[in-house]
Amino acid sequence: MSDNMRITRHPVLGEEESSRTVTIYYEGRPVEAREGEPIAAALTAAGIRVFRTTEKTHEPRGLYCAMGRCSDCMMIVDGKPNVRTCVTPVREGMRLEIQHGLA
Repeated sequence: MSDNMRITRHPVLGEEESSRTVTIYYEGRPVEAREGEPIAAALTAAGIRVFRTTEKTHEPRGLYCAMGRCSDCMMIVDGKPNVRTCVTPVREGMRLEIQHGLA
């Protein structure tokens, strides 16, 4: 797993606690993640920036507020639309799909 995009030493939160590596699937492609981290953090660490597209103009959206207030990070997770990935923890085998518009 590439950790070059992860914050492992935070000046306030301290050292990252070790967690189990799991596999999630973005558009059918396997992505390594850390169990319990937010989905958006796992995707961002893997270099993935597009979580949904806007309904009218089909523009890409991704992580924005990172605290569950906006709708930019919503994806279809295990067949369920409108999941806020910035506040939803990763678990083994999750299936993530780009959401087109808001369901």
